[in-house]
Amino acid sequence: MTRIVIFGAAGRTGSIAVAEASARGHQVTPLRSADADTTDPQAVARAASGHDVAIAAVAPAEADPRAFFRSAADGLVTGLQNAGVARLVWVGIASLLPDASGVPAVDTDGFPAEYRPFSLGHRTALETIKASGLQWTAVSPAGDFAPGTSPARGYVLTEVGDLTTRISRADHSRALVDMAELADLRGQHLGVAPPSPSAKASAAGTGGDR
Repeated sequence: MTRIVIFGAAGRTGSIAVAEASARGHQVTPLRSADADTTDPQAVARAASGHDVAIAAVAPAEADPRAFFRSAADGLVTGLQNAGVARLVWVGIASLLPDASGVPAVDTDGFPAEYRPFSLGHRTALETIKASGLQWTAVSPAGDFAPGTSPARGYVLTEVGDLTTRISRADHSRALVDMAELADLRGQHLGVAPPSPSAKASAAGTGGDR
């Protein structure tokens, strides 16, 4: 049993991750933004104390995304370190994954301008987390979330972004909890994609195929 604190537990991704981790028998502490402000290191430290790993599925409500993600990353890093929690699974964004040519979508000419501040906020947060010394893994869809509440059917992990792919939130949450459980695959930003039609979902859902 792993003691997991989940920040952003009221959101669509966080709430499914809470259910997934709880169903596996882990000790889960679900936290909404009202329970622990991730931009406040002291609040993070109080909430994370006594846990083995944190999952952060946070997003700004109305704040400037660049300012929010910078402050949230600073608060999480400092707070987790003060609480003695070395492991962080961060819910990332696909636009920071390199495409097949090695260029992240956010850096391409055709990337929509309205989505750029949110993606650049995520980039700032990831840079802070990378430099922190925490044992971190960033886990995002390889593309985007599938609409509705598709049933879990397995997933594969990839280091390449493909904005045309769609993954169910259930499968993405399975990957989040898998990464919280695994001792390897640290220090990486990984995308979660649906398995190919020929892949076996049973194999894909236990850490994924690489």
